Amino acid sequence: MDELPILPTTVIGSYPRPKWLREAIRLHKAGKVSDEELTEAFNDAALAVLHDHYLAGIDVPTDGEVKRDEMVEYFAERLGGFKFYGPVRVWGTAYYRKPAVVGKIEYKSPLLVDEFNYTKSVSYTPNVKITITGPYTIAYWSYNEYYKDMKDLVFDLAKIINKELHNLVDAGARIIQIDEPAIHSNKKDVSWAVEAVNEAVKGINAKLVVHICYGDYRIVAPYLNEFKVDQINFALKIYNYRYLELFKKYGYEKELGLGVIDVHSRRVESAEEVAKDIKNSLEYFPAEKIWINPDCGLKLLPRSIAFQKLVNMVKGTKMVREELKK
Repeated sequence: MDELPILPTTVIGSYPRPKWLREAIRLHKAGKVSDEELTEAFNDAALAVLHDHYLAGIDVPTDGEVKRDEMVEYFAERLGGFKFYGPVRVWGTAYYRKPAVVGKIEYKSPLLVDEFNYTKSVSYTPNVKITITGPYTIAYWSYNEYYKDMKDLVFDLAKIINKELHNLVDAGARIIQIDEPAIHSNKKDVSWAVEAVNEAVKGINAKLVVHICYGDYRIVAPYLNEFKVDQINFALKIYNYRYLELFKKYGYEKELGLGVIDVHSRRVESAEEVAKDIKNSLEYFPAEKIWINPDCGLKLLPRSIAFQKLVNMVKGTKMVREELKK
């Protein structure tokens, strides 16, 4: 990983798919576009997203997860032990095919290595981030029809994810984010769910990040320092940053990914607003431990709005960097 500026900017992962990619996927399902042509379209879309991130000035980009339909469905399709029944509403008019676990989870082949290799080959920076859904979230957002309890399922998934992370590191991945938006869904599960994440990242030589969003952070706050990762990023803008005091109260010591962009609003935050929010956060955590990111993935926004939000996020961050220099 190359050296980064103070207050590095990044994205959580997802980004709006270009309209032409959505059309290519539709035509592929109708048998009018070949597998090879669809692969080319996916690669072109990843390149387009990276170009948007480059123009916006993002320090640690992703490929926008454009090759993934949904953060749980994508992995369930590629692992043994899952089957699908039908679509479930997840947000607004967005649906996903909720998987069911009907057998022992099996790792059949690498899940993200090809995706990462292509992203790395076209990225404008070696500081590219690869994201993967964590074991608790995959299990929690699936039906369990095989394992005797949730914990057994989660730890089997953790072992599978650990294999995938080792393969990603072997391919050159140096910044890896584990997405766990569901980890604070049940208070009684949190302590062992954190252990499962630690099992997933065991022995992984990379900068490790956990993403947590939307919910009652008071449930997970006592356990944050127990994650064996370098950074945790949070949705904070949507909560007006009120949880920063909570994190400080519990002596949170790792890097903080500061969510400064509300991804559920089409209002574009101004650079000045972003700068103000970052400066206020410095009352709780030092700049050396803060990364700047949106609250969550941007995929549900129109592409033009998502892009402008990132542009202003970077502009606001640079304003604070200049003040810190003085």
